[in-house]
Amino acid sequence: MMSSGDGAAGGLPGRSPGGSGPYPLHGSATDATTDVIGYRGPTACAAAGITYRQLDYWARTGLVEPSVRPAYGSGTQRLYSFRDVVVLKIVKRFLDTGVALQNIRAAVQHLQGRGLDDLERMTLMSDGATVYECSSPDEVVDLLQGGQGIFGIAVGVVWRDVEAALSQLHGERVDTGETLVRHNPADELARRRRDKAV
Repeated sequence: MMSSGDGAAGGLPGRSPGGSGPYPLHGSATDATTDVIGYRGPTACAAAGITYRQLDYWARTGLVEPSVRPAYGSGTQRLYSFRDVVVLKIVKRFLDTGVALQNIRAAVQHLQGRGLDDLERMTLMSDGATVYECSSPDEVVDLLQGGQGIFGIAVGVVWRDVEAALSQLHGERVDTGETLVRHNPADELARRRRDKAV
């Protein structure tokens, strides 16, 4: 097993490197699917619950870079994919619970290498020193039996939270650049005001 905390070989007590169960995060095959819709920085921030300053810093330091369109200089807008926004929200949750930045980087690399179907079923667990992927309840139990304090992030729940948030915000078609106006309560109020004014 590979520890995302220090890069040294190690593992859970009583586990062999080839054993089944939760394992520290590592790279994996990518999904060939590409997103058709991208999200600008302010939209990504709103959906992930982060500040623009955090978003900008994470992009500049390579923690979470926009996979649809990076900023090429003054006046260009970064575009984030749906997966990017899910990862941003996961990073925020890890930071809120005190996971070390180097471990978050390992988790981000792992998440970006996984297929979308894998992400939706994944649970990330951390003891603060190492981040583990668990894909079944048995793996979660195995990790908890180690005796240390553990917290978990169900990626599917984060996925649905981001999906709900983005359904209220604007996206941009990657191929045409067309802005897609989602159902937004503020837009609905503005439409009603216009209708009353006529």
